Amino acid sequence: MRVRPERVAERIKREAADILESQIRDPRVTGMVSVTDVEVTQDLSYARIYVSVLASSTPVDDVLRVLQSAAPFVRRQLAPRLELREVPQIRFLLDDSIERGARVDELLRKIAEGEPIEDGEEPS
Repeated sequence: MRVRPERVAERIKREAADILESQIRDPRVTGMVSVTDVEVTQDLSYARIYVSVLASSTPVDDVLRVLQSAAPFVRRQLAPRLELREVPQIRFLLDDSIERGARVDELLRKIAEGEPIEDGEEPS
């Protein structure tokens, strides 16, 4: 049986993705953000929502600022959907794992093909 915070996190992930897709009207966010993961504290008081920002003309920092300002709205929209006594405080964070994975793939490809890896290009 899954632990309750994990179930709540999975539910928040689904519902937050739906809210961002269907109810946030800001053009800097619409269609550009994907919810990749949610972590909830054991006492269910805080939730970190990790998002991936797809290629956009809007800088990532601006997208995160918009999401953070929309957090109270998203939380209010989550309340009836989650059916919890207390809805966790939410915070949006950037999930850059897709970009890091692509960078590692590129470095591995260069190594396999014998191409030189330039300074500052080594994996961290």
